[in-house]
Amino acid sequence: MKTLVLGAGAIGGYFGGRLAEAGSDVTFLVRPRRREVLERDGLVVESPKGNMKLPVKTVLAEELKPGYDIVLFTCKAYDLDSAMDAIAPAMKGAALVPMLNGIAHMEKLDARFGAANVMGGTAQINVMLRPDGSILHADPLQRLVYGERNKSKSPRAQAFADELGKSKIDWVLSEDVGLEMWEKVVFLSALAAITCLFRGNVREIMGAPGGREAMQRTLDANRLIAIAEGYTPRPQAIERATARLTDPEGLWSASMLRDLEAGGQVESDHIVGWMLERAIKHGVDVTMLSMAYTHLKTYENRRKADRLPKR
Repeated sequence: MKTLVLGAGAIGGYFGGRLAEAGSDVTFLVRPRRREVLERDGLVVESPKGNMKLPVKTVLAEELKPGYDIVLFTCKAYDLDSAMDAIAPAMKGAALVPMLNGIAHMEKLDARFGAANVMGGTAQINVMLRPDGSILHADPLQRLVYGERNKSKSPRAQAFADELGKSKIDWVLSEDVGLEMWEKVVFLSALAAITCLFRGNVREIMGAPGGREAMQRTLDANRLIAIAEGYTPRPQAIERATARLTDPEGLWSASMLRDLEAGGQVESDHIVGWMLERAIKHGVDVTMLSMAYTHLKTYENRRKADRLPKR
């Protein structure tokens, strides 16, 4: 099986690297500068699951041709249109496995490539790309969930499972990937909303007056949104989310907070705004989502006006 990974950043670099480490045929679609770094240093990952430093195959957009079985689609929501353009030449005969945050991107992917060519997928990992091009995997969580959205057990899904089974990746070929994606967005939008609103990691927020209550209120609202949308989160999923979101020693935050603190673009509409729309639609408590969304949009306005503090 030949796998194309869009980019060699945090998520794509990590999961694609683990597949390559296990001997899978993996190629990274990258920009010229990233190719230079990879050719010079290799793909470098620091991880509690084992460090990696390995040479990898790369391709530039202008060199890309068909011939892949799986396209592992990892990008930020604000880059969705350009990312779809970039992988388009490889999509003939390929299945796309999206690793984006949220769900809002699925409609655009279906419209561009056809729903039959787009699986469901989500990643659960705390990982970041360092300025030197290396990847830091911060804690043991590194779970990749994917599957056919019609709940079938297709040959292509099983073939990808065979590749994942050779690697160190914790993975699940889901029989209900739609539910898995909703469970992820229930968790992630709470993490993003609260860590960005209060500008801290979970431990810092749990140690502040009202922090636990704010996090729990957001998670409760998100669960009700999912139920209203026809996806009732399983009790064990809510238990896992609650444990991670209220861990008094939790050093994690949403990647959106890291982007915000670095003065970069954020996925405010795709994650928090999208859930807020559905909270309003279904009459669910909007208090925390609304405050977080206003906070993020205020940040975007300051960034657009070039009024962020200079570092």
